[in-house]
Formats: sequence, C-alpha cells, structure tokens
Amino acid sequence: MCGIVGVVSTDQCNQQIYDSLLLLQHRGQDSTGIATMDGSVFHINKSKGQVREAYRTRDMRGLIGKVGLGHVRYATKGAAHREEEAQPFYVNAPYGIILVHNGNLTNTRELEKELFKVDRRHTNTSSDTEMLLNVLATELNSSIHGKDINPDDLFTAVKRLHGRVQGSYASIALIAGHGLLAFRDPFGIRPLVIGKRVKENNKPEWVIASESLVIENNDYEIVRDVEPGEAIFITSEGEFFSKQCSNNPQLFPCSFEYVYLARPDSIMNGISVYESRLRMGDLLAETIKKQISLGDIDVVMPIPDSSRPAAMQVARQLGIEYREGFFKNRYVGRTFIMPGQSLRKRSVRQKLNAMSTEFKNKNVLIVDDSVVRGTTTQQIVQMARSAGANKVTFTSAAPPIRYPHVYGINMPSRNELIAYNRNINQIEDNLFIDKMIYQEVEDLTKAITNNSNVKELDLSCFTGKYVTGTVTDEYLNWVEKTSLS
Repeated sequence: MCGIVGVVSTDQCNQQIYDSLLLLQHRGQDSTGIATMDGSVFHINKSKGQVREAYRTRDMRGLIGKVGLGHVRYATKGAAHREEEAQPFYVNAPYGIILVHNGNLTNTRELEKELFKVDRRHTNTSSDTEMLLNVLATELNSSIHGKDINPDDLFTAVKRLHGRVQGSYASIALIAGHGLLAFRDPFGIRPLVIGKRVKENNKPEWVIASESLVIENNDYEIVRDVEPGEAIFITSEGEFFSKQCSNNPQLFPCSFEYVYLARPDSIMNGISVYESRLRMGDLLAETIKKQISLGDIDVVMPIPDSSRPAAMQVARQLGIEYREGFFKNRYVGRTFIMPGQSLRKRSVRQKLNAMSTEFKNKNVLIVDDSVVRGTTTQQIVQMARSAGANKVTFTSAAPPIRYPHVYGINMPSRNELIAYNRNINQIEDNLFIDKMIYQEVEDLTKAITNNSNVKELDLSCFTGKYVTGTVTDEYLNWVEKTSLS
C-alpha cells in the first residue's frame, strides 16, 4: 500500500503535491518522493522517512514545473531501508518517463527474466515498480509509429502492459515534454480518483490521487474514479484523453481499504469509507447479540482511530454505553504498516495508553477494525487488564484474516497471521481474551457495497480466493520465503 498523486496545473505544482502527500501520509511512512516536469526537464527529490522530514525549502525550490507527481511508500516489495527503492523511478527512453505505483505485481519472477533476456532492460533494484516502469517504457517504444507521441500510442502501450503484468497497480507517470499518464489494473484493486478545477482564465487543472480527500482538500471537484483497465492522459496544457485498455475489465476493489487503510473522509469507487465503517458496526452488533449475553458488558470501547465509527454503531445498536478508554499518541506511526515485527511490538505501548478510570472493575467490549498478526491486540488486552478490567471481550469489524494479501498489503506470510490454522478458542487463548467475535464475510461485503455500483470485492485475505486468478500455492510459498515483513 502506498499513496500517489499527480497534478497538471497552470501554476507551479510543487507545494500542491507536498500538501497532497501530507494528506496521504497514512498510506505509507517508509519514504517519499516528488518529481516535477518543466517542459521536458525533470526535477526529482526523494528520501526515506515522512513527508515533513524529507523536504526542506531548498528542495522545494528545485522542484520546478507545472506538472508533477508524488509518492509515499510503505514497502510490500523490496526493502524498506533502501533509499534507492524510494519512488518515483525514472528511465530515459522513450522521451524520459517517471512513474509512481501503488499495488503489488504478482509475476515479478517472469517479468525479471523477460526484461533482461527479451527487452534488454536493466533494473537496479528489487522493486516491482521499477519493473512496471520498464515494461511501460518497452511497450511505449514499440507503440510509437509517427514522428511524435500521441494519446493512442500511450493507450496501445498500456493495453500491451496489461497483457504482460499481473497483480494490482494504480500508477501515474510523467512523459517528458508531453504530459501525465495514469492507469489502473483491469480489476481496479487499488484506488485512483480524478479531480478537476477551472481557473479564472478558464484553463482546467487536474489532480489524480489515491483518495478523494486530496481532491476535496485542494478545492477540486471529484470527477470520477479511473475505471479498471482504463488509461488517462492529460497533456501539459490540460487537455484530457481517456480510453479503456483492457479486454475484460472487472471491478474488485480491495476490501481492506474500507476496513482500515483509507482515511474515513475519503470516497473511493463511489463508496464513502466512513459510512461503510458505520455499517460494519451495525452488522457486527447483530453478530455480537447472537454470541454473548449483553448484560455481561458494561462499556463499548474503540481502538482509536480507524475503529471508532464501527464502535459507535456497536454501542448504539446494543444499547451499551460508549466510552473512550485508550488515549492515542498521534506522533507514533501506525503499527500495522511498520516494517518488521520488532518495531510493531515496541511501538504499541508508545502509541496507546489505557486510562484506568475507564477500565477499573468493568467488563469491556473492545472494537478494533481488524486483527492481523495479533501483536497489537495481545498488548491491548494486557493493558486493559492492567488498568483494572474484569473481563475483556474483543471484537473485529473485519472477518478473520487467514490468508496472505498479495495485492499491496503487508501480509505476506500465513504463519504470521493470528487466525491462520487456528479456531476461535485457540485465538482467544493466544491473545488472552475472554471472548473473541469477528465480523462475517457476507456482512463485510454488505457493509461496503451497500447501495453502490460495486458488486464484488477483493476479499482474498479473508477467503483465500484471489481475484486475478493467477495466484497459486507455489507463488504463496515463494512469497513467504522471500518477503520480510
């Protein structure tokens, strides 16, 4: 999971990209990068760490141009500590291309061989983004037939890219001297939203970003989502072109975006993240009613912040008092997206503190958005007990996560997942919980897709059914052996 943004402006765009990346910081904290285009000249600055740490005034002054893109990264492929794997990536032909990518390619082994032996291209990192960029460059080079590039050449290149690349990818690229290209994989797994505003001179300005909050916070109007398999090309002057580049596009957005990853004030694929989380709470409450006696619960508490909407609805539907028992230190990153298990363990108590006045002598029902590895959950339960809780019931607004997520979420190993090969009683024992209650898969689907045009979701980490149809047990075993999380 990463956050990406691209801008075509009538003014210098560096500040706008910087502000957008601040809004997307929750999507990745390992590294960040900005690239701008001044005519046919690129200016690039990228660094490890968060946005506020990475750029100084002198850096921003060097990012000249009215067209640009930006990226915040959390590593799902390659190494988080390697600065050279920070995005964006660059190739100098044809024309010069810079690209950022959100997602995860699942046929990197095959692509690595093809790029070297067939395309005669060298990649300098283990990043699948660099592979994606080189595939695009190869296909674009073979698609250009006239003296200069045109939108149809770009769309032909993306169509050929779809035929070679497997997995999830929402991407934005700059084509030197020409404009901005954006495209989305044929299953629309990762989000990408288009925004537009018109300046006083009646010239259009465009932004394409991972989440709609970027569009609204920069005073753009949401136009629509980039469709699965679609490519968008916007010239440096703001002329807009689009074309469906997949033979069989299907929309399967990642359910985990709505459960946890996206900010609640975003709208993706026409679905409000906040409203979907409220519905998750409503449906979870119905499951809770079936499994426990409500008279045994004194208070409902959320794990701040992403579970708060669901917890409010659980309390409301159950008629039990809602209380905030955990205080969050907002200056510690999200533990789920931190690279490495030891960092996650060390940061949980830095991130949360249990207030004893809210726990002492009470039976508490804690609501979290999801339970992945159980690292955070186990420590939260221990904190609640240390603060004086009599009994701890733990509930998850998502179903049990039993399978790796290979489309851009950092869950590569089955053995890391607390629910893998364990029943509910075993999970309760492992996490020291009196009672564990999960959302049902069908209810999660209803909560997200309610009254929308989305009919299907990527639920692979819950069901083990991978929507691209190309993920095998052999591939999962390879991922587990070669990935560090």
